[in-house]
Amino acid sequence: MLDPELLERITARRAELDELEEQPAKQLAEVRAERDELAVAERVLERMSAQLADERASVAPAPGQVGGRAVMLIPHRTSGLEETTLSPDYQRILAAVRQAAGPVMARQVDDALGIDVGVRAKLEPLRGKLVRLVDRGWLRKLPDGRFTTRL
Repeated sequence: MLDPELLERITARRAELDELEEQPAKQLAEVRAERDELAVAERVLERMSAQLADERASVAPAPGQVGGRAVMLIPHRTSGLEETTLSPDYQRILAAVRQAAGPVMARQVDDALGIDVGVRAKLEPLRGKLVRLVDRGWLRKLPDGRFTTRL
């Protein structure tokens, strides 16, 4: 005849072992589920990065044609759009306005860029560029005609 006390101890130990066996299985299932979530997150991140790259590429200024010559179009300033999307000429103009102690006239920007301000034919194209930067949101024009950076 079987000893009931021994049989009870065997049954209790089997229950303990079954419980111990379930813990790694649960942990393994949790690890696998988290790995699956990470794989999904990685795919979403890759897609979003590709979308952002496409959007940035579409926002980048595209060369246009005026009188058979290639010209750089000035994009409207939006959040996340860097000054580097502007042509080097416009970047220098922005830097000259930014480095000034306060709002500047077109003639002062000419001086900062090293252009001969005595020649009106060279001043007016610069004034036009400053106005284009204002129109696209890169600069601000004050009522007195001076230019300053956007706040």
